[in-house]
Amino acid sequence: MVLRNKWIWSLLTIICCIVVMAFKPVSKLKKWDAETPIHEVLFALGEEKPKHFLKKMTPEMVERGKEIILTGQTTSPKGKKSSRVSKYYQCTTCHNLVQEDPDLTKRDPELRLDYAIKNKLPFLQATTFHGIVNRESWYNDDYVKKYGDLVRKANQSLEESIQLCATECAQGRLLKGWELEAVTAYFWSLGFKLGELGLTDQEMGQLVEGNEAADPEELRAMLKSKYMLKSPAHFGDAPPNKEKGYEGLTGNPERGKHIYELSCQYCHKEGGVSWYTLDDNKLTFKELLRNIPKEKHFSLYQIIRYGTYAVPGHRPYMPHYPIERMSNQQVEDLRSYIVQEAK
Repeated sequence: MVLRNKWIWSLLTIICCIVVMAFKPVSKLKKWDAETPIHEVLFALGEEKPKHFLKKMTPEMVERGKEIILTGQTTSPKGKKSSRVSKYYQCTTCHNLVQEDPDLTKRDPELRLDYAIKNKLPFLQATTFHGIVNRESWYNDDYVKKYGDLVRKANQSLEESIQLCATECAQGRLLKGWELEAVTAYFWSLGFKLGELGLTDQEMGQLVEGNEAADPEELRAMLKSKYMLKSPAHFGDAPPNKEKGYEGLTGNPERGKHIYELSCQYCHKEGGVSWYTLDDNKLTFKELLRNIPKEKHFSLYQIIRYGTYAVPGHRPYMPHYPIERMSNQQVEDLRSYIVQEAK
């Protein structure tokens, strides 16, 4: 009788376990797919939320942030039109909003130019806002070395980098608290998704299996290896002899044409943000060619590598290109196109 009761209790235990397993809620991990933002996956795997994470992000906040990025102003939560952040620039003057590197694990200006040509994207000085919330530092490398305390806080804070960009880069004003939250919310909507990371079936399978099948720390490291946690920024120099250009490099005018159209003319077009118009007239190319050996900023070597500075009475300026954003080879390509069109 005792043995029989034990057998019955064992059977009931097995049945209960089966029932519990059958009605156990499906883990979030089972629902992850190509459209899942990677921050959701990282947080579920134990990643600490960054300081720029917002507990509350409504569609209205995201839309306000998008309007600020695209137009420089929006409508406040109280229904009033905000003043422009900058009367000189918009964020998209220097930044794309979509993926601009075919490989998220590297910053190669040659590959990015090919990608820009294929996808008809501007070839700009500053990195894209796509995935900006997934980075862990901003205003990196030579920005910190050159500007020191001006960018040190921004290097470790997305909010500080937004404010620095608004006041220094855009020559505008500080964002109010609700504006900063709106822009940050919009940036979260531009975060990387699982489908953009190029995960193999095996790697995706590890995520689907969940925390119990693999070490969460290893999974987080695997995900972070699929994209860069910062955008490297190193400043280049003009060649010692501008007449000769960068030693050992021969320009390709075909690629130079793309740089002229996707980079130079993006800002220097008729009605663009710059007063200095670059059209396709032969006289324009002749003027550019004449200025190449000169020290003043109209030399393409000088302007690309050092940019210009805001001065009293003329606050708009041109940011320079770090070498990760335009290589020395690409500068020579641009020069060869100018030479070709000036003939």
